[in-house]
Amino acid sequence: MTDTRIRLLQEEDWDEVVALEERAYAASGLSEGQEALRSRHRASPSTCFVLEHAGGFGGYLLALPYPLFRCPDLSLPEEGAVRESNRGSNLHTHDLVIAERARARGLARRMQRHLEETGRAARYRTLSLVAVRGSEALWSRLGYRARPEIGLPASYGAEAVYMAKPLEPAATDPTSGPSPRAEVG
Repeated sequence: MTDTRIRLLQEEDWDEVVALEERAYAASGLSEGQEALRSRHRASPSTCFVLEHAGGFGGYLLALPYPLFRCPDLSLPEEGAVRESNRGSNLHTHDLVIAERARARGLARRMQRHLEETGRAARYRTLSLVAVRGSEALWSRLGYRARPEIGLPASYGAEAVYMAKPLEPAATDPTSGPSPRAEVG
């Protein structure tokens, strides 16, 4: 896939990010709007990415450090930068959307793997997300475990499910500590 590249989100990407987010979520009432999306990026620009595919915009992924078993409220922007106390524990995938023209090519999985590598390099112990619009089965196949007992902001709707997974250390990292499975299990 030499025509595909994942890179950090940049200022010139916002028009396409906002348009794709609106197409993906407006009909279900989950669209956040530009200011909320930008606030997630400001909270952690090193964990927000764009997918370039076949010479064009192919999608985006917004992730930020967030306490395990908590998540951003879709109706509110992030306030300021993520506190240092949240760094290194849990990395929350807030949004992952692939452009219509690039779907069904395994690119969401590729972006998720890129986030996992980024999280491991920064020594995060877990990944989390909120599955919306029936996507729980997809995320389960990628190793996430549903945590239906975790309460979510009403902005996600009644069908949303919090999910988490341990971020296993890279097999070649001899300095890795114990597995965090008990924390998310």
